[in-house]
Amino acid sequence: MKNFIYILGIATLLFIGCDSKKEETPSEKPNIVFIMSDDHAYQAISAYDNSLIETPNIDRIAKMGMLFTNASVTNSICAPSRAVILTGKHSHINGKVDNHFPFDTTNVTFPQILQKAGYQTAMFGKLHFGNNPKGFDQFKILPGQGDYYNPDFITKNEGEINVKGYVTDIITDMTLNWLKTERKQEDPFLLMYLHKAPHRAWLMAERHMKEFTNRTFPEPSTLFDNYEGRPAAAEAEMSILKHLSWTSDNKIYPETIDAMNAPELVIDEGRFENSVGRMDTKQLANFKAQYDKINADFKNNYPALNDEDKMRWRYQRYIQDYLGTIKSVDENVGRVLDYLEENNLMENTIIVYTSDQGFYLGEHGWFDKRFVYDESFKTPLLVSWPDKIKPGTTSDEMVQNLDFAQTFLDVAGVEQPSDMQGESLVPILTGKMENWDREAVYYHYYEYPAEHMVNRHYAIITKEYKLIHYYFDLDYWELIDRKKDPKELTNVYDDPAYADIQDKLHKELEAVRKKYGDSDELNNKYIDTFMGDVGDNGIFGVNKKKLNQIIEKRKSDKK
Repeated sequence: MKNFIYILGIATLLFIGCDSKKEETPSEKPNIVFIMSDDHAYQAISAYDNSLIETPNIDRIAKMGMLFTNASVTNSICAPSRAVILTGKHSHINGKVDNHFPFDTTNVTFPQILQKAGYQTAMFGKLHFGNNPKGFDQFKILPGQGDYYNPDFITKNEGEINVKGYVTDIITDMTLNWLKTERKQEDPFLLMYLHKAPHRAWLMAERHMKEFTNRTFPEPSTLFDNYEGRPAAAEAEMSILKHLSWTSDNKIYPETIDAMNAPELVIDEGRFENSVGRMDTKQLANFKAQYDKINADFKNNYPALNDEDKMRWRYQRYIQDYLGTIKSVDENVGRVLDYLEENNLMENTIIVYTSDQGFYLGEHGWFDKRFVYDESFKTPLLVSWPDKIKPGTTSDEMVQNLDFAQTFLDVAGVEQPSDMQGESLVPILTGKMENWDREAVYYHYYEYPAEHMVNRHYAIITKEYKLIHYYFDLDYWELIDRKKDPKELTNVYDDPAYADIQDKLHKELEAVRKKYGDSDELNNKYIDTFMGDVGDNGIFGVNKKKLNQIIEKRKSDKK
């Protein structure tokens, strides 16, 4: 009997010990793999639309999990979007309202919180602001925008380094090396795998140049939009016809233009040299093997082209290079997914693929982003989480990059700071929709007058409508019926048929601005600071002529 009691006691201690260890083992928390590209339009992912390109590896994430069709950003411009993602706060709260305002490093980011909670954290690729990201055990990041060929990296342990090769491949090599050699198997991890591509000026990998420079892609139906009833759209400077660089963007060599005696073709030699000029002898030879023919054909055919012809030619040149960079992103995402599968890391890992915002692929005649119109405002979002998300599901809920921080903290079982402004997406991911009730989202764009000249505006967006206020220096409203006018070509503000809807949206906009702490006073603060910084320091890309007009108008108004 004594032996039985002794054995029973030992077994009980062992059971308690095992159970206690089970509760405390950090590796039971899910790993988080956050994959983000730069300016990757949702319409260039075949899970959304396969008319331009097939992206089978990115699509795998949606097949394993959930595809969001109404995911969006709060501010469609690179660095501010990334600040929103890291902090879980709108731009006017975290302070990074545009690419020029510095990021307030007193902001607490979700990687810092996860690191403190026992997660091993790593970041590889493009951060776009700051050289020493907080909350990471390891990082290797591109300085600023980074380069496609033979890029430099800022590293946590090695200082600044240069790596030979193509940036998308290199970022993936670094990511896989960390998974293989630095990951602690006993700890959960946060891995931020961040691509430069497909950011301007769209230099694809050598292996894809022949294929993509010889393809013809379908044109969007709004390529020749005339912007009727939308003054802000008419003023914007991101026309494929008028505002792309002939050299760095369309890859027409400066010497080709020099030989053509065509002064209207502005040479952007600096940007061209900063991108193509980084190639080594072999890389440049492979580049010229494909682009010499393009240059020769352009030189011969340009004199006969009218504006419509030029627009069509420039669209094809733009979209060939843009999609070519995405090809390598998809290939490399596949490499990471394969590693996770082959090493039994899929089952306890949530994988997110997104972009820092959307991008125009010729819609409205544009490249770039910034507007609250769909191709810019909406962003791809594909999430897999085995045993939590039903494979192959789709959600049209109004979700934003504002929600990512809370989602990751919720997934990790970590308390969320009370000043974060998003909402965890876990109820949507797990199908517990009784815990989700958002009907509208808020958007605010600030960078004006500056590169691309998109007027400052804020908006409330539901599944059915967008109410937009342009407030500097234009001052007018737009109302878009998203169901009847999916191409967003008609402003129905002040249309009597929409009077009740317009009134309702104004009230909801006022309420959502109050909820998130935005106001006209804050707008004026950021405008005054921006104007002062321009006067004192100068800002890259600012439209000086327009700026001087605004300054004079403000002086006159004050009188």
